[in-house]
Amino acid sequence: MEEQEEKNVNEETKKDENISEEKDQATVKEEIEKELSDIKQDPEVQKMQEDLENTTDRLKRLMAEFDNFKKRNAKEREVLYSSILIDVVSKLLPILDNLEKAANAETQDANYKQGVELILKQYTDVLTSFGVTQIESIGKTFDPELHEAVSMVQDENLGEKEIKEEFRKGYKLGDKVIRHAMVVVNQ
Repeated sequence: MEEQEEKNVNEETKKDENISEEKDQATVKEEIEKELSDIKQDPEVQKMQEDLENTTDRLKRLMAEFDNFKKRNAKEREVLYSSILIDVVSKLLPILDNLEKAANAETQDANYKQGVELILKQYTDVLTSFGVTQIESIGKTFDPELHEAVSMVQDENLGEKEIKEEFRKGYKLGDKVIRHAMVVVNQ
């Protein structure tokens, strides 16, 4: 029984201590809140808070501006690269035309013909590696954005505005036309 009483006394003491601690914590919390309130009302602290907000705002704006600059610079670089590549390829296309003519020419020397064909293949592989593609023409419908009509014929076996013959191949880089294909179109 004494043990039971002792336990009860200990529990009550602990409860009293907990209540006392809670009151102390509440008092400390109130004091801290009051001090924070006093500090926030201090004009010097308010000015520092304003300065911090202004500096943070400027930093955010600068970061956004720099991000936009990086994006704009990357896009300009891509456009410039594409433009330069188109200029270079357009200057090289006549060489490709001549290689195709040489590969299709009649010759007695098989090794010579094979050499020209290998050079032509290597040349077209290099252009393909840069994303240059040939514009499909024969059998397709005439498209003024891709084809240049040099002649019109009437052929009942072909559909309206269908391309019958190709005089010169056309090439494009992505969606940009480097050189239009010269074609003969059915009326």
